[in-house]
Amino acid sequence: MPLIIESSRQRSIAYGLQPAAAPDFSPIAPSALSLLIEQNRMLHTHAVPAMETLYQQIVNTHNMVILTDADGVIVHSLGDDDFLEKADRVALRPGVAWSEQSKGTNAIGTAIAEKAPTLVHATQHYLAANHFLTCSAAPITDHRGSVIGVLDVSGDQRSFHKHTMALVRMSALMIENQLFASAFEDAITLHFHVRPEFIGTLMEGIASFTPGGRFLSANRSGLFQLGLSFATLQSHTFSSLFGLPVSALYDHYRTAAPGLLNVCMHNGVRVYGRAQLRLANSALQHTLTRPADGDAAPAVAPSPLHAASAARRLSGLRYLRTGDALLELVIDKVSKVLGRDIPILIMGETGTGKELLAQAIHNDSPRAMGPFIAVNCASIPETLIESELFGYEDGAFTGARKKGAIGKILQANGGTLFLDEIGDMPFGLQARLLRVLQERMVTPLGSSKSITVNVELICATNHNLRERMAKGLFREDLYYRLNGLVVKLPPLRERSDLETVVKKILASESNGGRYTVSAEILQLFKQHRWPGNFRQLTNLLRTATVMAGDEHEISLRHMPDDFLDDIDMDALPSADKMLAGGANLEDMERSAILQSLEAHGGNVSATARALGVSRNTIYRKVPHLK
Repeated sequence: MPLIIESSRQRSIAYGLQPAAAPDFSPIAPSALSLLIEQNRMLHTHAVPAMETLYQQIVNTHNMVILTDADGVIVHSLGDDDFLEKADRVALRPGVAWSEQSKGTNAIGTAIAEKAPTLVHATQHYLAANHFLTCSAAPITDHRGSVIGVLDVSGDQRSFHKHTMALVRMSALMIENQLFASAFEDAITLHFHVRPEFIGTLMEGIASFTPGGRFLSANRSGLFQLGLSFATLQSHTFSSLFGLPVSALYDHYRTAAPGLLNVCMHNGVRVYGRAQLRLANSALQHTLTRPADGDAAPAVAPSPLHAASAARRLSGLRYLRTGDALLELVIDKVSKVLGRDIPILIMGETGTGKELLAQAIHNDSPRAMGPFIAVNCASIPETLIESELFGYEDGAFTGARKKGAIGKILQANGGTLFLDEIGDMPFGLQARLLRVLQERMVTPLGSSKSITVNVELICATNHNLRERMAKGLFREDLYYRLNGLVVKLPPLRERSDLETVVKKILASESNGGRYTVSAEILQLFKQHRWPGNFRQLTNLLRTATVMAGDEHEISLRHMPDDFLDDIDMDALPSADKMLAGGANLEDMERSAILQSLEAHGGNVSATARALGVSRNTIYRKVPHLK
């Protein structure tokens, strides 16, 4: 028996636990769980995308992915449907504690106790009730090295795979790196590695310093590459570790298109690096954002913008892949032009996720470490949009702020500028934008000096720009400058992945609760026109989970009245009409199955998939099919 398991068993005995005893699987109260999730908001926010990626790698293997807090209480989980029933029996669900004190030897609790990745297989679990499980867990630490949570994969011990632990460890490291990169707001954060292609990967070192250069912290890879203990590093500075004065670092990032740094560490090893400069309220910030020579763009936007950008920098294009063929085609197209300086124009109805796609494109591009600045051209008053985009000097117009302001284009320097609802940009302003895009120079209002700028451009609109050109509302030359690659996001009513989308939204909106929608509601969703697309669906499901409360299946009575008013009762299949009229459940289910069978040409498997039930359920509800 491994030493780590034996040590844990001795602790379990000391806690007074009995192997054959019935364990306490009761979750904490819903209000306490909501508070717990809020207390672990940063961990939860950064972990969920990594959990989704991990789950896609182990899907259909009778496993589930679990996130806990520092005490081993589950705050989020994703799992295979065929394993969830078994998981419920041992309460692998949000709100249940899996510390050693509560459950004895188990991967989550032992990983916390040992502060090390832990595999507990079958009978290695202290409690007999958990012997059917195999669990792989890795602790997640913060920038101080303290355990703040655990990432775990638990499943049927008969489906054990040796590679699972490696996937869990990599995913936990990914979460740690994302947490670390966003931990310091008023700081210099350097991402470095001896090989430039490893910057931005799990292998990169990350180290943070105060604006004056004093060492703050480093991630695991950073400590390894620097070759010094955390305690020793406390007496170092950016200059003593990387041989470069902080002033020279600032000079580097005042250029229009700063490349990778190439510096020599204190141990003589040369590394490549890319720095994030988030300076909150200092003279250094003023220097960076208002260059004295007038011909170099500010490399750093004010810290609130960087903080917002960091909060959104949680997912890439792979997280948008949910099985819809039309969306897959869009993602494949944009993937081919990443980093090629080709402008992208995203078409689509309101609420189809245009900004989400733009953010994902930025996150996967070589400019991911730079700012992502979004501007909604339709929401800014026409009198202010010019100053918002181009910035202005002190006294440029009545009401202008003292010392002026930096425009959105300059804030996006070195990163991505996303112009949403570009079709609503005032016609007179379109010529100025075109000139900026062609000359890559910006002249703030009230200034005679032009500033070099380097941005990747993504635009979006729900208008038909060709029609607006024909009406004289949109410049033809600007249109052809913007449409390097034009992609169209499908509206929700045309997508084939509605069921997957609903599950994802419920997982993110239900505060750790496990909600599903009934087959009847899903059928209504598939027939609805969704004029507001994903924005409408998200708001609807958020309301429905609140109405459902402790009920875990969302049904018709949980739907808001305005949604029901939108339903054309005459267009509903017979099962849905009976549902709205209060017919008995068995008749509704049988009618829905017969309706779906007819639509699928009598194919039982296709009908089961469409209704989200098993084939056995179909045969049980409609016996004559056997």
